[in-house]
Amino acid sequence: MIGQMQRSITVVGSGVIGLTTAIRLAAAGHRVRIQSAAQPAETTSAVAAAIWYPYRAYPERDVTRWSATTYEHLTDLSGTSGAGVAMRHGREIYRHATPDPWWKDAVPSLRRATDLPPGYADGFTMTVPVIDMSVHLDWLVSEATTAGIEISYGRIDDLDTVSGDVVVNCSGLGAAGLAADATMTPIRGQVVVVEQFGLTEWTLDETDDVNLTYIVPRETTVVLGGTAIDGATDTTPDPAIAAAIVERCAVLVPEVASARVVAHKVGLRPGRPAVRLEAAVLPSGRPVVHCYGHGGAGVTLAFGCAVDVAELVMRTA
Repeated sequence: MIGQMQRSITVVGSGVIGLTTAIRLAAAGHRVRIQSAAQPAETTSAVAAAIWYPYRAYPERDVTRWSATTYEHLTDLSGTSGAGVAMRHGREIYRHATPDPWWKDAVPSLRRATDLPPGYADGFTMTVPVIDMSVHLDWLVSEATTAGIEISYGRIDDLDTVSGDVVVNCSGLGAAGLAADATMTPIRGQVVVVEQFGLTEWTLDETDDVNLTYIVPRETTVVLGGTAIDGATDTTPDPAIAAAIVERCAVLVPEVASARVVAHKVGLRPGRPAVRLEAAVLPSGRPVVHCYGHGGAGVTLAFGCAVDVAELVMRTA
C-alpha cells in the first residue's frame, strides 16, 4: 500500500467481526487498534455454535458473496494449528419439500440428502467449516497482537470520542446506541454445551424458526441448540428451555440424552433487516465505516465483510 493511503484506524468491537476486520486492516498496512466495551470471551461470538451457515443475515446477494469469501478463508484456516477451525460434514433436514437455499453458490459441496430421519421429507448435505469459538477467539487475539494491534477495553458512549483517522464500527448490538440505529433487534439464542461423545457430523433442523434444533460437534464438546427469540434481552439461561433443547436434539442424536453437560450459554444475536456495511461521516468530519447487523451469521460473514471494509477504508477521503 502506498504511504499516503495508510491510516490510523480504531475498530470498535472485539467479537469475531471486529477482530477479523482489524487483522485484515493491519494486513493492508494500516496502524490499527481495537477498542471494545467487552472482552472477546464476553461477546455474542463466544456463545455461537459457529457452523458456517448464512443464518438470519441479509441482503441475499451480498451475504452470498461474503459467505463464499469466508468459506474459502476458513477452509484454508482448517489446516492451521490452534485456529479452532475444522471441516465437518453434516446435513440440514426439513419435514417438507424445500427449494435449494438462496446461498447455494457459496458452498461447493451442497447436495440433496438421501438418508433422512423418520418424519423428514427433504434436506441437504454439505461439508462446511465448524469453528470452536473458545479456541478461535483466542487465536484471533493472538493474531491481532502479532500484527501489532493494541486492544483496550472500556465503555464507549460516542463514536466521535474514539481516536484515529478512521473509525470502524463493529459494535454489533451496541450499534443501536452508538449509531442511533433503531432497526437493530436482539435475537436471543440459548445453547447447551455437552461433553464430546464421539460425534463427528452436525445436524440442523429449522422446522420451528423460534425453537431451533442443531447438534454441532467440536473437538472436545458438542453444542446443542437452540432458540431464536426476537426482542428478548435476558441473558440468563432458562432451565426449562435447556431441557427442551436437549430433548429435541436427542430425538435426532439419542446419545445426547446421556451426555454430560459442560455449560449453559445465552447470546444476543445482532439482528437487522440488512447488514450495514457502508462509509459515513462523524460529526467531527472523520470517516466512519459501519460493519454490523450480521444476525446469526457473524462467523460466516466475518472475513468477506472485512475485505469490503478494507476496500472502503482505502476509498475514504
